[in-house]
Amino acid sequence: MFPIRDHNPSGRVPYVTYALMAANIGIFISMLPISGDERALAQFYYDWALLPRRITMGDGYGALLSSQFLHGGWLHLAGNMLFLWIFGDNIEDEMGHLPYLGFYLTAGVLSGLAQVAMDPASFIPMVGASGAIAGVMGSYLLLFPKAKIDILLFLIIIFRIFPIPAWIMLILWFATQFVGGLGTMQATGGVAYWAHAGGFIAGIVLTIPLWLRRGGPAFWSRTQGRPPHPPAQYVLPSSLPKVKRR
Repeated sequence: MFPIRDHNPSGRVPYVTYALMAANIGIFISMLPISGDERALAQFYYDWALLPRRITMGDGYGALLSSQFLHGGWLHLAGNMLFLWIFGDNIEDEMGHLPYLGFYLTAGVLSGLAQVAMDPASFIPMVGASGAIAGVMGSYLLLFPKAKIDILLFLIIIFRIFPIPAWIMLILWFATQFVGGLGTMQATGGVAYWAHAGGFIAGIVLTIPLWLRRGGPAFWSRTQGRPPHPPAQYVLPSSLPKVKRR
């Protein structure tokens, strides 16, 4: 189950979201010249990636920010940018440009600290914007739980696209991260599940003041958890187009 877009148009141009995407893509491209040099890459990650053990030893705090703009491969980058593109514009629209930037970076820092807290002895470099983006997703859950998200569903040889409420997709995503984190308690390496789960929770908590200013439960009653603007309408094919045999 993979999100491809939402039906929640924003009311203004999401300049910060676009700038964050450009920064992530630009930094990744700038790393390509050393991608084949294992020694140079290892040194780069040591200097700029988040290493939990360094944090627990009182060193490398700057990596809580710098690691948010590093990625381990094209698919890692593409997946994160897709999620940021889907969810980021609406949160920026609600918060305003600069408050949204502060929220994004803070959620990323808190997600890194969550990973450090759960795996303090790890020397495995942690990179990626997914912790900060998880914060954006947590914020989205609080503000727009009933916004429609188009999901691409893979069932062996069946591919289908259909809309579901955001809360279903987001809660399922959080559950997979939490369960994944429990599964890695006795393992090493892999996905930074606790960073994702921690970033998601941080995003919800950091958005509570905005939600309360909007009226809290009254905001949900007034909007029914739906977007503030008329939802976008798409032509949704139920499956991939069939190719006729000649």
